[in-house]
Amino acid sequence: MEDWELDFEFLRVQHIVKDAMRQDGLPDLNTVLFLIGMQELGRWQKKFSKEEKQDLMHIAVCRLLSYEEYYEFEGRDADGWPHWRQVRELNKNNLGQQERLLKTLSVRYFKEYEQE
Repeated sequence: MEDWELDFEFLRVQHIVKDAMRQDGLPDLNTVLFLIGMQELGRWQKKFSKEEKQDLMHIAVCRLLSYEEYYEFEGRDADGWPHWRQVRELNKNNLGQQERLLKTLSVRYFKEYEQE
């Protein structure tokens, strides 16, 4: 996907999240990840602790990177939180590439969600 296509598609995702979360401005990637994490958890609540918010974003990253087989779903714990196992290393040297990958996979996630 070319950069302009990714920008356009991610902007569409941002508008979906903006509407879902009833925000005034467009959300950043972290907010998109937070919403994906909430969706994957399957539990909506008004308040999450700081640690829970970080866990939700981690869930989202694992879920998205599972598309590229970096993570594999292991199951849920007694409280219903999903757990993932890393199966291969992600190149951590280039943050720009990581962000682009997460945006690309976020677009894919929302397209699949819309088709369901």
